[in-house]
Amino acid sequence: MSDRRCMMPLRDVKDHPKRKVNLIGIVVEFSIPRMSEGTVFADYCTILKVIDRSQQSPELSVNVFIDDVHQLPHIRSRRDIILLSCVRIERHKQDVYAVFNKSFSSFALFDGKCSSVFSPYQTSPAFCLLDSDKPFITCLRNWCLTFQLDPGISPYVVSLNDIKEREYVDLVCKVLGVCEVSSNEWMLFIWDGTDVPPLSFNTKLEEHSSTRLQIESVPLPTNVISNFPCVGTVLRVIADQAFGKLGYHFHSIGQWVRIRNVLFEVDSGLWKGFLTCASKVRLLSENDNSVAECKRNLTERLSRSGRVPMSSYHVSNFITVLTLTDYESTKFATLMDLLTFSKDKGRFKCIVRVVAICPSQVKDFWSPAGLSRIRVTLEDPTARIHALLCGEDAELFFGGYPSASVLAAKMNKLLGVPGNDDSTRNPPWIQCCLELHLPNEAGALGARHYHIRFTNLVL
Repeated sequence: MSDRRCMMPLRDVKDHPKRKVNLIGIVVEFSIPRMSEGTVFADYCTILKVIDRSQQSPELSVNVFIDDVHQLPHIRSRRDIILLSCVRIERHKQDVYAVFNKSFSSFALFDGKCSSVFSPYQTSPAFCLLDSDKPFITCLRNWCLTFQLDPGISPYVVSLNDIKEREYVDLVCKVLGVCEVSSNEWMLFIWDGTDVPPLSFNTKLEEHSSTRLQIESVPLPTNVISNFPCVGTVLRVIADQAFGKLGYHFHSIGQWVRIRNVLFEVDSGLWKGFLTCASKVRLLSENDNSVAECKRNLTERLSRSGRVPMSSYHVSNFITVLTLTDYESTKFATLMDLLTFSKDKGRFKCIVRVVAICPSQVKDFWSPAGLSRIRVTLEDPTARIHALLCGEDAELFFGGYPSASVLAAKMNKLLGVPGNDDSTRNPPWIQCCLELHLPNEAGALGARHYHIRFTNLVL
């Protein structure tokens, strides 16, 4: 099989263990690049799942080991083609797989769309395209026009609305972006149109003023935030340093994928996901049933309840009881609507939770001139923001100047502090009117000021 004019069909590899063969196929799944384990060399590794026209055969795993992480295959799109030269077929128990060895193997990646162009978009250093390769590439491109790729049905798929802490699940989601949020820490942004479940918080009052606004250590750039959907949670997924520079390898931005084995944890009352050594990514079609279901659910959600948080559906009457605004007939907006609003000023009605307040003690709310400036941290499924409550707006919100005990009871209700010895608090959903001001350069997220206005707490 050193002759590249010969390409072995994947259905036949099981009969040739320990042999070096040439293969060509469609990449349907890949693992996140990571440092390899169990080898004497400091290699990086990724595992590809490949299929070809020999439909009787299952997907073949190809283990790729290369010492330079940038030289690992980086799959751009669904149906892209990989040509593998001189890979070794191995068998472990009942499993058959191919091993790419940097010493004698080579590969090339090609766009899977029908084209007369045969230039690969990525190759390993030793690869050389031959004229005899072109008919194989053309044949696979034509086959993909009519063949429906297996989406890889998984019984472990859940929506973001159903995730649980310390649980490994599979997600069908859209990849919105990837960026380096701190030195050697990369973050993936994913979305499926649903909301992550609201979380409970510690009841210690001194912690009410220290709640973080986002998982990342600094706010994301405006050009990143502006591309996020305004309905549904954009979940942050962390990639460990062992995976290398994720931004150099993850090219599926804007595509729907199925990510296998994502671990979920909670940090400062915020959900975040983790890519693990077992995480794999399968590129999906826009017409895949699971993708179509996500889109259909979002359409139904928007037509039924607009921008109302999913977890507040069953408590809509309670929301009205807790607070009233002067804009009862106005449609609801999300906090992401505020973050992505491009004008200098705007007024919005939102359904939010009060997750923190500063100062944390009601005795510090007062000044000789009356109610002092209070900073409230609000959240909904799309974002967290700080909003100011002061002057006449604070007077309206609290219903005048209540006593310290009455004010404390109101704040405990807003913060979800239980009346018993429970160590957690669960803030209720309320509606409020928020006003946006951009006193400095328009569009600069750091200059945005939010004020709670025209809202009355009716406890």
